[in-house]
Amino acid sequence: MAQRLVFIAAAAVLSWLLASRVRLYALDRLLDIPNERSSHSSPTPRGGGLAIAVTVLGGIMLATWWGWIDRNTGLALAGGGLLIALVGWVDDHRDLSALTRFAVQFICAFWAIYWLGGIPALSIGAARLQLGFVGSILGVVGIVWAINLYNFVDGIDGLAAGEAITTGTIGGLILLAMGHSGLAMISFLIAAANAGFLPLNWAPAKLFMGDVGSGMLGYLFAVLAIASENSGAVPLLIWVLLLGAFVFDATVTLGRRMVHGERWYSAHHSHAYQRMVQAGRSHAQVSSMILLINFVLALLAIVAWLRPALFLIAIGAGAILLCVIYLSVERIKPMRAHSGG
Repeated sequence: MAQRLVFIAAAAVLSWLLASRVRLYALDRLLDIPNERSSHSSPTPRGGGLAIAVTVLGGIMLATWWGWIDRNTGLALAGGGLLIALVGWVDDHRDLSALTRFAVQFICAFWAIYWLGGIPALSIGAARLQLGFVGSILGVVGIVWAINLYNFVDGIDGLAAGEAITTGTIGGLILLAMGHSGLAMISFLIAAANAGFLPLNWAPAKLFMGDVGSGMLGYLFAVLAIASENSGAVPLLIWVLLLGAFVFDATVTLGRRMVHGERWYSAHHSHAYQRMVQAGRSHAQVSSMILLINFVLALLAIVAWLRPALFLIAIGAGAILLCVIYLSVERIKPMRAHSGG
């Protein structure tokens, strides 16, 4: 156990050191210039997610080598995660086409599903819903959506990193309590790498995460959730609940943009968290509020895990909470349609 604690602590320190170096590089080559759709007002270096990527992917490779996680899970996490991070790093330097990004995302999703053996069944409390081949299809779509939704909500200081810290920590603790220490270490590793990055990303941010980090985090959480489901550890739907604030905001906003005839994949400022900033809240206030919501969702996730009979009630309570919060934001700052995306 002592070795693993040192491993997690070292990941946080390494991420902080690497992020500091990436910032020096990005000050000259990767400045994010504000525009009418930005939530910040001054040029800020981006690409700090490279530090997270190097730390987490390197840690996953070591964990696989040491036998903490099985080979298939390690290949699913590190192989696809590496390609997503690489394409994100290129995209941070020059915008890639949506077709290119989606092609890579689907390749990585198929890669993960292949090594994980699909999603043969889904845990719903004490029941198991058999999915068969349909589970593999849903898994691919879910991974691609997770990559994009995490990218969509990485728009204000500290939010994406803070989400990764809370989700990784709570998910890791539940995994550890379930006796799945290997998967728990991966979850803690993700949290630790983001904890090292957060001091440079908290408002006012000195460094943005960029696509290199946000897309990879969405991928890693999706793959970790599937591996957790398949191993009989934490059910996939509990991971969705832990990430509920991101999943709900991104999914509802996407649906509304599609209804309005907008290009959902284009940059915009329609997310609930962005509208709260537009309404006058600071980045720190909005990020802190969402992190508080995460803790409430975490309590519901723990209830769902401890009491299978209350599983659907806890999931439903989380959905209702998020609906109420989203509608409250809508009253404060309504979402406006913008023709042409």
